[in-house]
Amino acid sequence: MGTYVRPTTLPQALEYRRDGAEILAGGTDFWPVRVGRSGYSTPDAVVLDLGAVGCLRGISRQDGQWRIGALVTWTDIAEAGLPSAFRALQMAAREVGGRQVQNRGTIAGNLCNASPAADSVPALLALGASVELASLTGTRTIPLAQFLVGPRRTTLRPDEVMTALLVPEPHPQTRSHFIKLGARRYQLISVVMGAAVVRFDAGKVADAAIAIGACSPVAMRLPALEAAMIGAQIVDLAGLPMAAHLTDLAPIDDVRANAVYRREAAMVVTRRLLAELAGGV
Repeated sequence: MGTYVRPTTLPQALEYRRDGAEILAGGTDFWPVRVGRSGYSTPDAVVLDLGAVGCLRGISRQDGQWRIGALVTWTDIAEAGLPSAFRALQMAAREVGGRQVQNRGTIAGNLCNASPAADSVPALLALGASVELASLTGTRTIPLAQFLVGPRRTTLRPDEVMTALLVPEPHPQTRSHFIKLGARRYQLISVVMGAAVVRFDAGKVADAAIAIGACSPVAMRLPALEAAMIGAQIVDLAGLPMAAHLTDLAPIDDVRANAVYRREAAMVVTRRLLAELAGGV
């Protein structure tokens, strides 16, 4: 039978992690992703509950960036006093599961599960987020786009714990929006979702970041579209995106939608994102 441990400090947690303990954060996906899957939760596994490690909680602003602790919940994010650039992330937080999941589920758990349809990823990619990873040998920080490498795959080492998300301080005039498309509004896995983070200056696009989720092995930015937007007048956004801007997406067929539908839906979601942001300027 396995062992359950609940340390109160990060060094204690890292000691267990060095020996291969399995991480438990909010716990909302801990059991579902292990049912019937080989290589998960052997009978003698050590389950490492991080819930009592207080330094992994909280949202703060320091050294020119925002720090979102690994154990910050969706409710924490949705209710935090964050700049307008974070609106997309807060909108995503309000559509993760139901209220019970939002109260328990953590942002780090969502990222470490590495689902192609993880709700937090498009907004965090568009915000230029990085992940902070700690082990007994030190701490490293890598861009989120390098942390997520495929479905259920990350670059988290067996001896590491994700400690925080780091987001550069956004320009005060930056706006953002999030759209999630599925069979219903709540408690669903997305067919397509997208986030846009855009800054306007004197009626033109000064900076832009667009990311689409559930249409590729990991959510991804759309650099061709972002480049086309820079310098564009607000009225010109109605002509974007074009098919060439979404060619890097690689949607699949599954029980929720086929690839053709997903590609068309990604175009519609992206157009709606731009229209929403342009309309609010």
